[in-house]
Amino acid sequence: MTSARGFSGFATKGVSIGDFGAAGFTASGTVHDLECVDDFNGRYTNIAGGPTLLADRCRVTVRNEKGVTIDLVIATPGVLDSFGRSGVALDIRAAHWRRGRARRVSLRSGGRATEKIVTDDDDSRYEDERDTRRRRSGTMVSRYAPIGEYGVIGDLYTVALVSMDGSIDFLCLPHFDSPSVFAALVDAERGGRFQLAPLLDAAARKQLYLPDTNVLLTRFLDTDGVAEVSDFMPVEDAGRAHNVVRRAETGGGQVRFLMRGEPRFDYGRATHTVERRSDNEVLFFGRSGDGQLVLRLRSSVPMRVDGGTALAEFTLGADASAWFVLEVVLTQEPSPSEQRDYQSDAFKQTVNFWRRWVARNTYGGRWREMVNRSALTLKLLTSRQHGSIVAAPTFGLPEIIGGGRNWDYRYTWIRDSSFTLYGLMRLGYTDEAAAFMRWVMARCQELEPDGSLQIMYGLDGRHALPEETLPHLEGYMGSHPVRVGNAAFDNLQLDIYGELMDSVYLYDKYGSPIGYDAWTNIVRLIDWVCANWQLPDEGIWEVRGGRHEFLYSRVMCWVAIDRAIRLATKRSFPAPQARWYDTRDTIYRDIFTRFWDPTRGAFVQRAGATTLDAAALLMPLVRFVSPTDPRWISTLRAIETELVSDSLVYRYRLGGGFSDGLTGEEGTFSMCSFWYVECLSRMGDLQKARFFFEKMLGYANHLGLYGEELGPQAQHLGNFPQAFTHLALISAAFDLDRRLTTAGHAG
Repeated sequence: MTSARGFSGFATKGVSIGDFGAAGFTASGTVHDLECVDDFNGRYTNIAGGPTLLADRCRVTVRNEKGVTIDLVIATPGVLDSFGRSGVALDIRAAHWRRGRARRVSLRSGGRATEKIVTDDDDSRYEDERDTRRRRSGTMVSRYAPIGEYGVIGDLYTVALVSMDGSIDFLCLPHFDSPSVFAALVDAERGGRFQLAPLLDAAARKQLYLPDTNVLLTRFLDTDGVAEVSDFMPVEDAGRAHNVVRRAETGGGQVRFLMRGEPRFDYGRATHTVERRSDNEVLFFGRSGDGQLVLRLRSSVPMRVDGGTALAEFTLGADASAWFVLEVVLTQEPSPSEQRDYQSDAFKQTVNFWRRWVARNTYGGRWREMVNRSALTLKLLTSRQHGSIVAAPTFGLPEIIGGGRNWDYRYTWIRDSSFTLYGLMRLGYTDEAAAFMRWVMARCQELEPDGSLQIMYGLDGRHALPEETLPHLEGYMGSHPVRVGNAAFDNLQLDIYGELMDSVYLYDKYGSPIGYDAWTNIVRLIDWVCANWQLPDEGIWEVRGGRHEFLYSRVMCWVAIDRAIRLATKRSFPAPQARWYDTRDTIYRDIFTRFWDPTRGAFVQRAGATTLDAAALLMPLVRFVSPTDPRWISTLRAIETELVSDSLVYRYRLGGGFSDGLTGEEGTFSMCSFWYVECLSRMGDLQKARFFFEKMLGYANHLGLYGEELGPQAQHLGNFPQAFTHLALISAAFDLDRRLTTAGHAG
């Protein structure tokens, strides 16, 4: 423990620090258990009642005689003991500090106090709050929870992310791709949140799902009491979609709770008004896109309104509970939450819905709990209204903290959805497969005049997904720009035809036979592939560095034609099979000649290159090459050397003449890691496959969820949770479990 010593004055933006011990007026903040560290390592404590990072910065709250509060971020270049030698920078959070008299700031460390005087030297206005937030990046860790510390709930129309602090920090209403209502995940101050938590600062936090459901429980364990917040969104079977039901209860002791309902409509761009109908009902009137959105917050305890925020503070005794329901108001429709016992009835019906759904799962092998959780997550990402599947329910979550690789995944990729359909069919969920097949066949009826498909669509099938940035949002931990929409919708990605045809072939085999109209559209689509397979494209990774002839795109063109030939033969459909056979075989020879590097002994990422790509791991999975072919085994060894770190797999390495057109680094891709496991399984290396698979299970978050990537400290990165990763987990588990059982392995 150390205490700050005297230091000379330092001025910044109209605020100066006087000499130690000078006269002033009292205002103080207390620093508890101050620890001197050199590195930004994320230690936390409480300062003036709020969580604050103690590393290169500490924060103190100062209040003047008019009640205006500022947060002083004391930033030290070295350890806190070196104030007098290295100087102190002062940052101001609030933009409304006015001219006033000097204030004394008291810092306390280990029972020893030091004081500094803060004076306001002029009445200049400070820069806008967003720029200020950027400058105090040292407090980012305290304002943002790790991406992997969230659970998800949903109603098959949208998804909410719930932190371990009991805060809903992300929710778009009424649909996955609607503008956000709560988005504190991408801007802690402007995004909006819906918080319900006990006032137990030192409580341990645990989060879990009720078994075989998407009902989330967040528990707070403290010597002063035990509290629990349960969160769920009723599906239509339980009444009406788009409701968020939150219940607070205690298991012992007297516990005080705080509820804060703070919506920010239209990605935080729109203002809103609030109407307090009664102690227990508040209406929020805002905008969503071009239309109005009205939300009702109903509760079992009194609420008050402060500005645009609904607040409630209440105390619960042992085994007592309180509930809150946030619902979308639909014109001339009754409010479901005004029904007697609504929240308890909706809870029971929602639990029953999810458990009935899980009971349909035909998988009975190893790791069933993780497979079930992945299936429940995929179901959450499925649109009940349209049958389409979102790649992830969020936008703007970075692939690297502070970087610009921040995309909007709230749309339906043909690739991701086709693989997801395959995974759900493997588990026996043919209804979901049928719904998606209807959706995709509708897209096939909208083929471009030349017979081509888009790579992605809106959930409702719309074609245009214009991309825009939201400069008023700072981004998760300062990772900007925040983007909504996705400019990749008009990319050329030839691999989608293979993934689509593979899923059509499997659906026809294990689901329901396709009809004449669907086959007619497929013929047009395959004819287009035959005419265009040689084109360079953006590839599976949607690179923005120009088009290339990618190996994976070429392989999947082969898959598209191969599956069409198989389907035509099996069903005796009319088709130009002679031309299809010739094109398929030409592609096969092209891959083994132009994409094989004899020097490296590997299939390379693109024609003429020497770089490798983890997408090649799918070659044996789609039956293009045998998993025991010497060329494939040689390729796998090269991938292990260049792209695999322990059990984690990078999708590619930048450099060596390859650029994806973006700046910054990225983490390992979890779905690639599961592809790697399945490759090992298929080639017969079952012990290694099992070892790496179970290591990958250890990288899931506390609820069994995965984002797109893992960072250097195994932190989840990218949009969360990601469908493709959970599908890859199911596929790897299914294959590995079957082969282990066949080989006679116990357990």
